[in-house]
Amino acid sequence: MSKDLVIGVDSSTTACKAIAWDRAGKAVAEARASFDLISPQPNWYEQNADDWWTALCSTLRDLVAQVGGERIAALCITHQRESFVPVDEACRPLRNAILWVDDRCVPQVAEIDRRFGSDAIQELTGKGPSTKQSLPEFLWLQTHEPDVLKRAYKILDVHAFLVKRLTGRWVTSTACADPMGVLDMRGNTWATDLIAQIGLSVEQFAELMPPGAIMGEVTAEAAALTGLPAGVPVVAGAGDGQSAGLGANITQPGKAYLNLGTAMVSGAHLEHYAADRAFRTLCSPLAGAYVAEEVLGGGTFTVTWFVDNFGPDMRGVGLPVSREEVLELAASKLPPGSLGLMLVPYWNGVMPPYWDAAATGITVGWTGAHRREHFYRAIMEGIAYEHRLTMDGVARATGTPLDEFILMGGGSKSALWCQIVADIHNTMVTRASTTEATNLGAGILAAFAAGWYASVREAAEAMTQHGKSFLPNDKTHVIYDRLYREVYVELFPALQKSLDKLNALTYGGAS
Repeated sequence: MSKDLVIGVDSSTTACKAIAWDRAGKAVAEARASFDLISPQPNWYEQNADDWWTALCSTLRDLVAQVGGERIAALCITHQRESFVPVDEACRPLRNAILWVDDRCVPQVAEIDRRFGSDAIQELTGKGPSTKQSLPEFLWLQTHEPDVLKRAYKILDVHAFLVKRLTGRWVTSTACADPMGVLDMRGNTWATDLIAQIGLSVEQFAELMPPGAIMGEVTAEAAALTGLPAGVPVVAGAGDGQSAGLGANITQPGKAYLNLGTAMVSGAHLEHYAADRAFRTLCSPLAGAYVAEEVLGGGTFTVTWFVDNFGPDMRGVGLPVSREEVLELAASKLPPGSLGLMLVPYWNGVMPPYWDAAATGITVGWTGAHRREHFYRAIMEGIAYEHRLTMDGVARATGTPLDEFILMGGGSKSALWCQIVADIHNTMVTRASTTEATNLGAGILAAFAAGWYASVREAAEAMTQHGKSFLPNDKTHVIYDRLYREVYVELFPALQKSLDKLNALTYGGAS
């Protein structure tokens, strides 16, 4: 039988999912295994890195049992970004992995700003100081667990850890390592001076390879654990955000993807490096290119928070519809602007354009006329406004307007939300045809490396399709445009100092 399938693996924050893809980008089979999240203190989030490997072995055994190992041409991994684990020479974890959602390092973010300057860090690494990067977590370890870093033979991102277990090689992809915040983005190399200044050495990090390159082959030992044949090529991947863009065929300037998942993640393709506070810059799955990205921690998380806390009485209404569907129907009857209610969606801080880890959400305009559906619609509008804020910054910095957004993730199932995004941007919005765009991005890189296609762009074109499109309503856009330009863009800057003080006087423990 010919090698007619590739495997995409998505090792996310909560689970590992493996999917077998054919040449047309059709999912032939899939398998999944979850793992635990550990929170030893409030806002601290860790995982046992061995659980990543156990879950990977389980999903691969299940998948191979479904399709047969002889059909697998190549395998590629995408993963939760910024998360890392220090290991010894045998790739045994020295402590739990620290995850991207961990916020223990807020003081170290301020330290980075003082020591290096946020503008200098942004220019070098493409990212302003943030708790989402690994860099401040390294400083936290230097202060609180210095022995761990002294003993660390390597400090590995998720991709590097799993690739080492699969192939025996200490190697990772530039597009997997760069979210850690210690890469020289222009040179696509480790930022040697920065790493030395924080008391580490480049030798403690994995070798870098471009995405789409063959990093090694599945060893006999790994084959026995995964069910894969020994010798299957393991391909350099990309972090889950960039991989989702590839799975939506965002490979040319002028288009961007918008993943309305637990976090809102959006990215536009850049042919050349650009650093700007309006966005964070990442290595693209297309070697040598870049992605201008927005990440907002409160995407569908904020919607779920609202429904869970303000709609518990809507359970058990005896109808085959969810609470979200009931609220969406009610919200769709409202005029744009939610009858004067406006929301700034910083439920989990904000990265670009303000880079304020302590930022909190804002809701203004309350009157006695407002009900739950007004708040529900205001959440959708606020997240769409925030998306425009960053994407307008991308367009200004690059000189390239964005004329279409490809939507994916759970929020894209909402026709109302898709239409709101189209109306606020005055731009066509199109749904991705698969909810597994992140995994498909890994499959596309594997297909290229397997020789199925001459380029990553050609593979993406052949293996992706799009769904329904939403066109902006001119009259509605006029209303939203004024609300955005005359109100939304001024709200957070006007209240930022007061919000920071409020945060310090309450969460900061002041009396």
